Amino acid sequence: MDAIVRVTITAPDADWLAEFTRTLLDDRLAASGNITSEVRSIYRWQGKIEDAAEAMVTLSTCREHVPEIIKRTLAEHPYEIPHVVALPVLDANSAYWQWVIDETRPTSQSGARPRRASAE
Repeated sequence: MDAIVRVTITAPDADWLAEFTRTLLDDRLAASGNITSEVRSIYRWQGKIEDAAEAMVTLSTCREHVPEIIKRTLAEHPYEIPHVVALPVLDANSAYWQWVIDETRPTSQSGARPRRASAE
């Protein structure tokens, strides 16, 4: 069975993340993205503790697309060192798992379109 992962990316605002997520979906690098409009991030940066409001997206995708998602994030992200982390999905609803696999294949391989999955 193909491996699926959840990739999280933070950014200064939800609008940037929404547009970035749409490009990943258009290119079939992710099946979905859940955006949290405001998360509070506390981190050390250049010797100081920072406390900032950010937005975060969690993408559902296949493991094989992670390198390209990281590459695009590094190229397009407004931060010098963006947070982009992939975590394995150990188990999931089998229909959802298959939907992620189907939606991240090139269109010539995906065959019949499954009915829309419910919101995550």
